[in-house]
Amino acid sequence: MEKKLLDYPSLAARCEEVDWIDVNNYTKHNVKRGLRDTNGKGVLAGLTTISTIYPQKIVDGQPIPGTGELRYRGIDINELVKGFVGEGRFGFEEVAFLLLFGELPTPAELRDFSQLLADKRTLPTNFVRDVIMKAPSADIMNNLSRSLLTLACYDDKRDDVSVENVLEQCLMLIAVFPMLAVYAYHAYNHYEMDESMYIHRPDPNLSTAEAILTMLRPDKSYTKQEAQTLDMSLVLHMEHGGGNNSTFTTRVVTSSGTDTYSTISAALGSLKGPKHGGANIKVTHMMEDLKANVADTTDPAQVRQYLEDILDKKAFDGKGLIYGMGHAVYSDNDPRAAIFKSYVSKLAEEKGPEEQAEFELYSLVEELAPKIIGEKRKMFKGVSANIDFFSGFVYAMLGLPRELYTPMFAIARIVGWSAHRIEELINTQKIIRPAYMEVSEDREYVAIDAREAVEAKADLSGEAS
Repeated sequence: MEKKLLDYPSLAARCEEVDWIDVNNYTKHNVKRGLRDTNGKGVLAGLTTISTIYPQKIVDGQPIPGTGELRYRGIDINELVKGFVGEGRFGFEEVAFLLLFGELPTPAELRDFSQLLADKRTLPTNFVRDVIMKAPSADIMNNLSRSLLTLACYDDKRDDVSVENVLEQCLMLIAVFPMLAVYAYHAYNHYEMDESMYIHRPDPNLSTAEAILTMLRPDKSYTKQEAQTLDMSLVLHMEHGGGNNSTFTTRVVTSSGTDTYSTISAALGSLKGPKHGGANIKVTHMMEDLKANVADTTDPAQVRQYLEDILDKKAFDGKGLIYGMGHAVYSDNDPRAAIFKSYVSKLAEEKGPEEQAEFELYSLVEELAPKIIGEKRKMFKGVSANIDFFSGFVYAMLGLPRELYTPMFAIARIVGWSAHRIEELINTQKIIRPAYMEVSEDREYVAIDAREAVEAKADLSGEAS
């Protein structure tokens, strides 16, 4: 039997050879890798009114420590949280209204908007049976995309990109995303893990956070603290500027003129990546590895040594990264993490001594890691815990399976994606198309009969050298 000349390992090796670009070329041609400059600041690619990120305040040319800000429609996230929490409300619906429509809702508007989302929290007849339960998988993000694109088949106006129609589509998706994700998990848990199957229809009087916990749990029960903590997670993950990877994807795909379902599916694909929405799972795995390899996790010296070993690529996954530390934009504080930590503490206290001990370990790592990174790495800016550092721990305390960690991010971030899609449709008439510089050499075409001779000559040349 004649041996094939081509196989996947050799083809992959060819790709690695021909596609490799010397990193020095980026500096030589002043190309911003990852669309970020050497200080980590994003290259300006557009304008938005939806949210603003201030890495830090500069006074007299000097950065002021701990001054990172996140603003939704100009309002500081701390003020927003203080407002709805202090007045005894869940925040998801209120903040979603703000991001979509630019103003905080009146009491009547909030009531009507919450009812609108509740009314849209329904799926086509037999959709759960015919779509979600077919080909279940632990990869809930891909199942979410499949369900999303299948919903397009039920929409006679799927290609209508008028603002009114897109808004209606987006509101429907915001409402059903929790159902698509949680039901996909239950299908996987039943058919693949041989566990019991239950599909709960959420009460229309519940908030989004309460509806998620109701659908997730066999007995539909939850505490007020659990619902408030999940609600806070959704609010803090809802939006984060136009430059984050999945939101930029939303704007790029929207600029092509395509439909809402395709656009949000592309955003889901971006969010799924471990460098974006999957980071909290890496934190959870890292902390498990820490507990398995540190004899006394209450001893700062032992924990410090483990973190140093991580940076030296001697521990955990060998990548040299302490996950959950640092952010592409913020320097020495992620304002979302500071808000979230207080809810983590309250939930751990409610859960019991074991969770409180776990929270103390997270707090110790949060304290030590920035110092160790500062000592071992040449940093152009400060480092602090980001929101992903705590979110995995919170989801574990809430009883969320790990398969739903990243989908939970998507359930929140679809609000931001929707706001940016609408803003892009209203303001931009040009397709987003940045330039790439070719750094290969020009060559002449070689006739097919002469290619083996050229290849043999190249091989001989290589042996001679």
